[in-house]
Amino acid sequence: MATKNKSKTKDKKDNVDKKQIKLLKSVIEDLINKQSVTIIDLLAGKKNVNEFSIAEKLKLTINQTRNILYKLSDYGLVSFIRKKDKRKGWYIYFWTLDTYQSLSLLEEKLKKKLGVLEAQFRNRKDGRHYVCNTCSIEVNEETALLNEFTCPECEEVYELSDDAEIIEKIDKNILKLKREIEKVSAERIRQEEKIDKEKQKKIKKAEKEKEKKRREKRLANKILKEKLNKKAAKKKPAKEATKKAAKKSIKKTKKSKPVKKSTKKTSKTKKSKK
Repeated sequence: MATKNKSKTKDKKDNVDKKQIKLLKSVIEDLINKQSVTIIDLLAGKKNVNEFSIAEKLKLTINQTRNILYKLSDYGLVSFIRKKDKRKGWYIYFWTLDTYQSLSLLEEKLKKKLGVLEAQFRNRKDGRHYVCNTCSIEVNEETALLNEFTCPECEEVYELSDDAEIIEKIDKNILKLKREIEKVSAERIRQEEKIDKEKQKKIKKAEKEKEKKRREKRLANKILKEKLNKKAAKKKPAKEATKKAAKKSIKKTKKSKPVKKSTKKTSKTKKSKK
C-alpha cells in the first residue's frame, strides 16, 4: 500500500511539473520566439547550468545563447552567477530559471488578455455593429451613423452584423482563459509555498547556528572563569603568608620603639621658679 501511495504522489508531481514546463514554455514563446522554448527543458528543476552546455544542446553559438538568456534576464525569468576559468582566463556564466517569477509574469499577461476579452464581450452585448461585405470592414453603430450607413470606401450600404455568434465565441475564449489563469495561479501559489518553506528552513538553520555559537561562547566563558578561579585560589595562600609576615614585622617595630618620657615634672619645676 505504501509503495502504491508513493508512486501515486510521484505521478502527481510529474504531472504538475509537466504542466509547469508547458506554462513556462508559453511565456518564453510569447516573450522571445519558438526557437528559445527548448531552453526551459534545459533549465527547469536545475541550478547553475553552464551556458556552453546550453549552447551545445540548442545548437547555437555562445553569443546567440547569451542573447536569449540576457533577454530572459531582463524580464527577471533567469538569474546567473559567473566564475573565472583558471586555464583560459575568461568568465563562464551559470544560469538558473526563476520559476516563480516566470509564472507570475504569465499570470499577469493572461489577466490583461482576459480584461481585453471581457471589454469586447461587453461592447458586443451592449451595442450594435455593422459590416461592409465588399470591403470586409466592421464598424460600430456610431461610425455607421456618421457615414449614413454607407461604406466610404466602396459606397455599399452597411449590413447589421450578427453578434450572437461572435459573443458566443468570445464567451468561450473567456472561460478557457479563466481556466488557464486558475492553473497558472495554482502553480504560482505552489511555487510560492515552496520558496517560503525553503526560507523557513534557512531561518531555522541560521537560528540553530546562532544558538550553537552562543552555547559555545557560554561554555568557553565558563571554562575561562574556572581557570581564573583556580589561579586566584593558588595565589591566596601566598597572599595570606605575606600578610602574616607584614603583621609580625609591625609588632616587632612596635616593641622596639623607645618610650617617651613624661613632661609633667618639667612643668612643675617651671611653676616653682615662678
